[in-house]
Amino acid sequence: MSQTVLEPELSLDTLGQSRWMVTIFNNDTNSFAEVIAILIEATGCTIEEAQIEAWEAHTYGKAPVHFGALKVCDEAAGVISRIGVRAQVTPEWEN
Repeated sequence: MSQTVLEPELSLDTLGQSRWMVTIFNNDTNSFAEVIAILIEATGCTIEEAQIEAWEAHTYGKAPVHFGALKVCDEAAGVISRIGVRAQVTPEWEN
């Protein structure tokens, strides 16, 4: 009995070429509450996720906070940086 094998259609998304991430960096200016609020606004994450990400940035000096297409990450980083938090957009994986 034969089976039809469907191969996935490859796109830049499936090859990992268009997946980006936003990383935030700790500072001595913003409060946890400010960072949590801006992460929720910028990324649409839950309060629990924003709390974890703020803690990671505080504890480790930086934290990845959002993953997606370049345009979406640039927009999120722009919102985050409005309050003075440094936000950097980079490819999720270095080639």
